[in-house]
Amino acid sequence: MMRKLLLCLSFLFLCTSVRATMPEEESTTSTLVTTSPVMEETLPSLDKVMAAIIQVESKGDPKAFNKKGNCAGILQITPGLVKQCNMWLKEEKSKKRYSLQDRFVRTKSIEMFYMVQSHYNPKNDVERAIRVWNGGPKYSKKATQGYYLRVMKHLK
Repeated sequence: MMRKLLLCLSFLFLCTSVRATMPEEESTTSTLVTTSPVMEETLPSLDKVMAAIIQVESKGDPKAFNKKGNCAGILQITPGLVKQCNMWLKEEKSKKRYSLQDRFVRTKSIEMFYMVQSHYNPKNDVERAIRVWNGGPKYSKKATQGYYLRVMKHLK
């Protein structure tokens, strides 16, 4: 229950700080997060990490698709991740389910990102958030090092 509350609060906060429209209305280049200096101080670090991951994964293009890994959307979500999120939703007795097309929808991709983080990174550790997103819950530091450094460049 606490995870759901944290996920909902994070998502609601993010929705107020992300400037976005639905994919059908978007150009392939878009600004992800706009913040004022005051908001910058209060913005949770996981939101900043997600914005940096989005830049590394797709440069903010909700239509981005990688045929090699069948990854799609702003966060380059795989079919396996959609399946995992649906399993968690089922365990929580939620009627909500994600489809493969939802990977192209900014808000639904963000929901799936936070769901992954709430399960595999409950303490919202920045390094773990990045490495889990790239290498899964049993990531290797060596295998995720390049990705970690690219995301960190966008955080500075």
